[in-house]
Amino acid sequence: MARWNRLFSLPVLVTRYRAGKTATAAERAQARAMIAEWRERLADLSWFMRSLNEYLARRANEEDGCKGRFWEGRFKSQALLDEAAILTCMSYVDLNPVRAGLADTPEESEFTSIRQRIAELSASSNDPPKIEPEPERPRLMALETPAQDRHPNRFSFSTEDYLELVDWAGRAIREDKRGAIPGDLPPVLTRLGLNPEHYLRLVRRGGRSHHVAALGHVERLREAAARLGRRFLKGMDQSRRLYQVHG
Repeated sequence: MARWNRLFSLPVLVTRYRAGKTATAAERAQARAMIAEWRERLADLSWFMRSLNEYLARRANEEDGCKGRFWEGRFKSQALLDEAAILTCMSYVDLNPVRAGLADTPEESEFTSIRQRIAELSASSNDPPKIEPEPERPRLMALETPAQDRHPNRFSFSTEDYLELVDWAGRAIREDKRGAIPGDLPPVLTRLGLNPEHYLRLVRRGGRSHHVAALGHVERLREAAARLGRRFLKGMDQSRRLYQVHG
């Protein structure tokens, strides 16, 4: 109840119930039912996204001096089953401003994690910073290879790997030749078994390529389907293309 009260104001009935001032059993039962519903909502991803989207929409409409619908649609939930899937999703999100034509390069993309990572690397070097760190940014999880970090959730790619990959993909996206793939493929693509052509197709095409239940190697999708008691998960064909590296 205290956590809910940090987000929303409590109705009079619940306030009285907390103070032990409810007069009847019916009032107490109603208050307990409301509290039980709040507990469920606090653990509900859909309710969290609804509340977050509503807050952002109100702020944006207030800044623009307008009314009406702000978001195009509801959120999508997609399981990321291995490191290559995480890498693909991270770079897809970080390249949103480049894909939309709002920035020419990843370091010019405002309000992205990759810009923050570049700023943090710049600040830790002896060279003059190329990007000033933005204040009050949340701390990002470090990207460290197994040789650098023994954490059980460690990645198989470093920050330098990630920056190289996103820079490479960003340059490919900005080129008008849709079939062109720049030379000098980032080594992380080979290490994680990602097909360069299909990887670029994913980060270029936006949300149209992400209407799948999960992203990861075919074997990971089969394991996830078995855990859920299903024969398959939507996304198998995409997985086969993404992880099929031609030698």
